[in-house]
Amino acid sequence: MRTIAVTNHKGGSAKTTTTVNLAAALGEGGLRVLVIDMDPQGSASSWLGVTDPQVSVVDAIRGRERLAHLVYETTAPGVQLVPASPALVASGPSDETDIALGFMRAMERLPPIWDLVFVDSPPSLGYLSLAPLTVCGEVLVPVEAHALALAGMSSLLETMDRIQRRLNPGLRLTGVVACRINRTTHTRAVADRLARRFPDEFMRTQIRESIRLAEAPSFRLPITLYAPASTGAEDHRALAVELVGEPLFELQPTTADEPESIVPLATTSRAGASSERGEVASMAAGPYARGLLTSRAEDLVAAAGHGPAGDDERRRGAHPVSFMARLRRSVAAMLREEAR
Repeated sequence: MRTIAVTNHKGGSAKTTTTVNLAAALGEGGLRVLVIDMDPQGSASSWLGVTDPQVSVVDAIRGRERLAHLVYETTAPGVQLVPASPALVASGPSDETDIALGFMRAMERLPPIWDLVFVDSPPSLGYLSLAPLTVCGEVLVPVEAHALALAGMSSLLETMDRIQRRLNPGLRLTGVVACRINRTTHTRAVADRLARRFPDEFMRTQIRESIRLAEAPSFRLPITLYAPASTGAEDHRALAVELVGEPLFELQPTTADEPESIVPLATTSRAGASSERGEVASMAAGPYARGLLTSRAEDLVAAAGHGPAGDDERRRGAHPVSFMARLRRSVAAMLREEAR
């Protein structure tokens, strides 16, 4: 299970657009995808059709529920969601640290029943963008093709470097995605600068500016459903293929008078997924899938090494309290540095 933080410290960089539509393209291609919305504004939650949720990611952060119990079905087939809440806004520095630590603990207990997990981060330098970086394995950075958008990259890379050294040595930059590309010389020049700055991480797929992408949130649909033949849908499908490194779609001929249709590939690797994993995943049905892991499913998750809360603390040895105290101090120090 790949865990990917979608982040950029600058607002308006198409983070939520990338998260929602990339997840939808992957789901359309036959993969199981979970989106965790960590932005208090809840834009990804609303876009995916989950409004006024009864529970949210805050319930996992506060220890009231496990993340896998908070899953909602969405308007995008193959994509499930843990929605955001305004309660993500902290009341003070101590609460910021508690939220960051709570999210780290919740993610550690997430069972591997999805192929990819995306965390949609808010556009800030604070605790809500820091927490996903401390626990995810990868980072995907959407960047608006505008000169001012490049400024936020330096601070993000510095933050990633500190987190790699202190909290998450396995964190890596998976990709930098140029978004809102149009026919102007300026956007092409910005994309070229990004390609030179990140020769290995720059994604070949670029997301073109599209009015259909701007319209899709109003209809609570990803671009792959709202306008499946648009350039926005085409670009996000191409990005999905580039991200996973294998073909997900094929063109299927119809008639001489109709265009070719895009259909997902039924690959052997995905069709042959674990039956136990499928049994757990099949319990996520209906518009509200709370209680995803219950009875038999809980037994399967425990057998896979993801037992009840507290198992991870016991595995740390005889001094879990001192471990958590050190971790809390480290996270608090990081938050103070980001606030400067």
